[in-house]
Amino acid sequence: MTPIIQLKDVNKSYNNIPVLENFNLEINEGEMICISGRSGSGKSTILNILGLLETFDGGTYLLYGKKAPKPFSNEATKILKDSIGYLFQNFALIDNKTVRYNLELALSRKQIKDSDLNATLDNVGLIDYLNRKVYTCSGGEQQRIAIARLLLKDSNLILCDEPTGSLDDENKHIVMNLLHELHQSGKTVIIVTHDTEIINATERVVYL
Repeated sequence: MTPIIQLKDVNKSYNNIPVLENFNLEINEGEMICISGRSGSGKSTILNILGLLETFDGGTYLLYGKKAPKPFSNEATKILKDSIGYLFQNFALIDNKTVRYNLELALSRKQIKDSDLNATLDNVGLIDYLNRKVYTCSGGEQQRIAIARLLLKDSNLILCDEPTGSLDDENKHIVMNLLHELHQSGKTVIIVTHDTEIINATERVVYL
């Protein structure tokens, strides 16, 4: 099986300070893995490189067996739109807009019925939230809205940057269960975290 992600001898520096040196990583389709390490070890940098949001100084990045396009190029934008979903610690929602607006924004002009939107919200435990303003929702609810957005977008590759970092224990477990459901549906899930519970719950851990 050809890995869907291959980083080969990747290097990255900020202000001449190396963050990644000859870094190698292979991830197969359908894996759920965790990337962990101390602060400043390059965890988020790796995720941004994988998500075509950041350049690197040297090495090779193969995505689905092909050389990955440059970040912000037309090809990269298309891949981000069609194949990659992000889950951020800060939720990346527009908080003065409704839940409906935030969900529809991820669909790139595709029409979807209210019944489908509500069914997706029900799946994350937020039935009847469709017309609420995001700022009225708790942090845990906002992260579940972000996961609902991933479900609607139906990306094959899910990149998560400290997805439970600002959540209480109850919401952390809800979010992790939802990520496991995404994984069980065949998605490839990559999680950057220092949370021991999440680390212990994933199939494979890459330590930096």
